[in-house]
Order: sequence, then structure tokens, then C-alpha cells
Amino acid sequence: MKFGLTPLPEALGAIAVHSVRTRDRLVRKGAAISREDLVALHTAGIFEIMTARLEPGDVGEDEAATALANAIAGDEIEVEAAFTGRSNLRAVRPGIVAIDRAGVDQLNAVHEAVTFATRFPFQPVLAGEVVGTIKIIPFAIHEDVLRKALAVARPVLAITPYTVKSVALISTRLPGLSEKVIDKTLRVTEARLQPAGAAICSEQRVPHAPDEIAKCIGTAIKSGAELVIILGATAIADRRDIVPSALTRAGGKIEHFGVPVDPGNLMLIGRVDGVPVIGAPGCARSAKPSGFDRVLARLLTALPITRDDVTTLGVGGLLLEAGARPQEQENLSLRIAAQKGA
Repeated sequence: MKFGLTPLPEALGAIAVHSVRTRDRLVRKGAAISREDLVALHTAGIFEIMTARLEPGDVGEDEAATALANAIAGDEIEVEAAFTGRSNLRAVRPGIVAIDRAGVDQLNAVHEAVTFATRFPFQPVLAGEVVGTIKIIPFAIHEDVLRKALAVARPVLAITPYTVKSVALISTRLPGLSEKVIDKTLRVTEARLQPAGAAICSEQRVPHAPDEIAKCIGTAIKSGAELVIILGATAIADRRDIVPSALTRAGGKIEHFGVPVDPGNLMLIGRVDGVPVIGAPGCARSAKPSGFDRVLARLLTALPITRDDVTTLGVGGLLLEAGARPQEQENLSLRIAAQKGA
């Protein structure tokens, strides 16, 4: 591809590299320069313009982007026709984003002219949301570059749809925990489930005691719940705490306790008779994003979540800005005061 400052007499039909505005005309970036453009530029006292011109063997940015986008799109992904070298990939239906990280890295390593960006792995998305984008950096790439990129391209981006529709909610009671708080938690949970097309099939409120909670777990599963969420009156502090004990008494198994996402650390993940059970952290009572959302979204697709899956959530898992919590804000204020007095 030829690229550089070009005298106006030689610029006809070339691609304008930058937008140029005259008094009565706009020559748009990426557009082919017309005779009318040349007249307007000359009248404005502009006698050369930065241009790009494709040569034999070059493939235009839109053609290259569309070809690559189609090659990497997996299940439930729609490819948009490219514009200005960019082709967006959109979710066809709600679900979570499944990404082949190695495949994405391979494609981005082919050449600096070819770039591919995605959302976070397992990020919940709605139908129509952009989940990835191919961008060709220059106005064209050589066919050899495109050939190499297509050679490593494979379906690396897909949507895993939600399949779990029936969710049981168990709330425990202790003195000092008002019914209003539990009512609000119910509404927040219903709102969380709505984008996935899931609903609460049963709701139980019981004393904060292992035997009582264990009975509720059994009742929920017998009623057809595909997922059980337990919101304890107190946060889970240990595998031997009330909610974990209830899960094992119900015949279940603790798969993991503690999640490297803040807020949302104190979360329990287990199974009873093959049905996933979440011992929710206290932050699940709030509609604000937390580690609970990341685990819940995955379980609503019926994908298993293993210890290895959980331990990879740490990078990007700090969801609160420093100072967002009262204790952090107090510590920050003390540090600022100390610095001023120094």
C-alpha cells in the first residue's frame, strides 16, 4: 500500500487518510477522493493531502475484517459487516461469553495490523451486545498477512446460553434481621435472575440452624429447583460454619469456599444430589456487581464451576475502588492527614 503526502493532481481516487474540512466541503477519512474534493481543496489553498492507495496484493480493511470475523465467530455469535476496518461480533441470545484465550492471543500475534478484542471470559451479556471486535489498523493489509491470520483463526468466541430456569431461595433468620431486609433481598435476586430468563420457584425462611437449612435444601430440590441459593443471616466464616454444615447434613459436598473477588469473598459453592448450591455472600443482598454475580451467571448456564475456575477470578476481581468502604475511607483520610502534617 502506498502511503504519504500526495500532490492534489495525483490524489484522485486515493483514500483520504485524515478528514479535511474546507469552507464548504468535508473530505472524510477513509473515503475515495473525488474531483469535487480536489477542487474544494485547491480553492482552500491546500495543494497536497495525506493519502493511501492500494496496490496489487492488498486486501481492503473492511474485506479483511469481515473475513476474519466470520472465521472466529462461534455459536450464538452474529457478525456485523465491517465499516472503517472494524467488524463487531454480537451475542445472538443472552448468556455468558466463552473465549478461547490461546486462540485470541494467536490471532493478535500474527501481525500488528490485525487486532481482536473481546469482553471478559464468562461475562454475562444480553442479546445484541457487542462481545468482540476485529479491527484492521491500516486501510489495507497484504494478502499474505490475511492468509496467515486466517490460517490460525478458528471459532474462539461463543455465547453459552442460560439453561437453568428454576431457582430456590432460602433465607435464614436471626434476631435483629428484619423481614424488610429479606423482602428486599428477594426483589434484588428476582431482578438478577430476570436477564437469564430464570425465576424463583420456591422461597423459604427458616431459623439460622444447620438442621433447618438442610431440610429446606431437600425440599427445594424435591420441588424441582435446578439451583439453590442460601442467604444466611450472617456471613459464612469457615467451612464448619452454619450454612456449610447444613449443606453436608443435606448429603451434599462443598466444592469451594472463598472467592478471589471483592466484594463477594465469603461465598460457598457446593452440590446436593447434583444440584448446585450457593452459600451467598452478604453483598448478594445489594444490586451492585459482586463476585456473586460472576458465579451465579456461570451456574445459570449449567456449566460446572471447579476450584480452578474460581481461583482464576482474582485478576480483575477487585470491583471496589479504594476508599469505597467506610473502613477504607477512614484509613485513606488518616493517611492524607498524616501527609499534610509531615
